[in-house]
Amino acid sequence: MEGPSDGQTILGPGDAYINSSTAPVDTTSRSSLHVSKLQKLLYRRMLIGVNDGRYFLGLFHCIDKQGNIILQDAVEYRSARHSSSSPMEQRCLGLILIPAACRSSCHVDCFIDEQMSLLSLDK
Repeated sequence: MEGPSDGQTILGPGDAYINSSTAPVDTTSRSSLHVSKLQKLLYRRMLIGVNDGRYFLGLFHCIDKQGNIILQDAVEYRSARHSSSSPMEQRCLGLILIPAACRSSCHVDCFIDEQMSLLSLDK
C-alpha cells in the first residue's frame, strides 16, 4: 500500500478536515503517522460489521481516502433468521469492498499491547 506523497491526509472516522486559512497545518507529518499505523494493519485478520447485521471476516488489504476497506479471503456471516438464537450462515466471498457508509464496527485481530499502541494518540 503506497501512502500519499503529495501532502494529502488519510483521515479516520473521528478526524475532521481543518479549514482555516490563518493556521498552516503540517499535513505531511500527520499523513505519515496515519500511513504508518495503517501499514501495521496490513494482512491482519479483520472483522467488520455492516448496518444490515452482517459481518465480514477477512485479511485487511487496503483502505482509501474515503474510508472504504478491501478485505481479501473474506467470509460473510449472517443470521439465518432475525432471532438471536438462530445459527449464523456463512459464505465465502474472496476479495470484497466494504463502503465506509455501511460500516458499523471494525475489529482487528492482534495482541492487547498492539491494540493499545494503535489506539494511542500521542505517537
